[in-house]
Amino acid sequence: MTTQTEVFGHPRGLYYLFFAELWERFSFYGMRALLVLYMTKQLLFTDTMSFGVYGAYMSLVYFTPLIGGVLADNYLGLRKSIILGGILMALGHFFLSIETPLFFYGSLALLIVGNGLFKPNISTFVGKLYEQGDDRRDAGFTIFYMGINIGGAVAPLLCAWIAEVYGWHYGFTLAGIGMLVGLLFFYRGLGAGVFGDLGGVPDEALYHQKWMGLDKGKVITLGALLSVPLFALIVLYNQYEHYIVWLASFVIIGALVFIYRSVESPYRSRLIVVAYFTILMSLFWAIFEQAGSSLTLFADRNINLIGMNAAQTNSINSGFIILLAIPFSMMWGYLSKRQMNPNSAIKSGLGLFLLGLGFVVFAMSANDADALAQTPMMYLIIGYFILTVGELFISPIGLSKMTELSPPKYLAFIMGVFFTSSFYGHFFAGKIAKLTSVEDVSSSPFANGVLGDITELITGFSTVGIDGVSDAYQQLFSYVSVYAGFGVITMAIGLIAILISPWIVKLMDGVR
Repeated sequence: MTTQTEVFGHPRGLYYLFFAELWERFSFYGMRALLVLYMTKQLLFTDTMSFGVYGAYMSLVYFTPLIGGVLADNYLGLRKSIILGGILMALGHFFLSIETPLFFYGSLALLIVGNGLFKPNISTFVGKLYEQGDDRRDAGFTIFYMGINIGGAVAPLLCAWIAEVYGWHYGFTLAGIGMLVGLLFFYRGLGAGVFGDLGGVPDEALYHQKWMGLDKGKVITLGALLSVPLFALIVLYNQYEHYIVWLASFVIIGALVFIYRSVESPYRSRLIVVAYFTILMSLFWAIFEQAGSSLTLFADRNINLIGMNAAQTNSINSGFIILLAIPFSMMWGYLSKRQMNPNSAIKSGLGLFLLGLGFVVFAMSANDADALAQTPMMYLIIGYFILTVGELFISPIGLSKMTELSPPKYLAFIMGVFFTSSFYGHFFAGKIAKLTSVEDVSSSPFANGVLGDITELITGFSTVGIDGVSDAYQQLFSYVSVYAGFGVITMAIGLIAILISPWIVKLMDGVR
């Protein structure tokens, strides 16, 4: 471990990674805020088709980090993976400004491949800045997480404004510029030597080993480019993506079993916890990621927005994280010193419970809908605040724990496994979003039986009361009924996670 200069109690390299990730997330969230609205308003896709493309894109964005982690562990190292991924993502954003099907699906594929190389490895880099057992680790990841959300807060505001005033393609171009700025910060960190010898090629001899006349490292770069058409086809034919989900599950389970058999205690029991946290995070993202799809259309169609458009509402969550990240970081440090800091298993349960509560608040907005089926923006703000607090309980802590629970040899791969929670989450988020586009609301599973009773209790709507009303009210019902049902289910799972937390802590074997 290289001795590192500290700034404000943390390694100097943290702040270079902070700004690199900030601008990379600026590009990602700027494009994400526009994508569903661009498809429904500019490309004239149906809601169902838009949710299918969005769900496939967002899930694959978090599937490829599994591959990117393996390539970084064995061939490229963290530095080369981050640089290659950043270049591909910048190209993807810029090509989105060209309105043809070839460039639309090709751009999404470039972003998928690039993110797979960039995302897991920059997070792994943060973990390598701290020694095992360093009490500053959770605080460092929370600060890093704030960088993600500064980008996530500013990007929808700027990119959506540019898109509205000058056109969609200018919004996408601005996102691409953000990606280039992120790469520049990372280069500056490398040039300043703030990372020491961290993140280099793990085996130079293997990297330069020839295969068909080329260095293996260059073959991997070429392979990344050649995989772009494949991912473009998967997004285009997203109705078949479930085959990828089954294949990914088979590969992940097989890899984890192999790692389990190749390591000794305490890592065996800790790998079980890795799988547990990944499952919890999959559920979290499946509900949370309505934000970029159905919640954006809900805001566009059924919320009386004040001071921002529907795309810009994507900045609310990140804005709250900016306000809360430092106080949370300080709180974890304060509680740790007094040995009162809840363990990670309890934090995860609380995060799920608060996420569900936030969606229940969204659903409650229907009680105050006006004659045009417009609900007060206050409910959107309060709901986002609650689920943001839940996010701070579970997501940055999960990132931190992966770097402690993982066997050192497989660190980047395990980080990639953790990011597949977003792959599964976005896949199911797309399925959940499609439930909000049901034309016959009486056929919705949330309109009948126990779920129908929950919907009526929370929203004041029932299928009996909704028959014969305007299309706008039926659309409102389709949104709030889904949010009410999944909100209550998520709260219940969060409570169960809290109850079983003592058993999970035992399996963590010394990691809190």
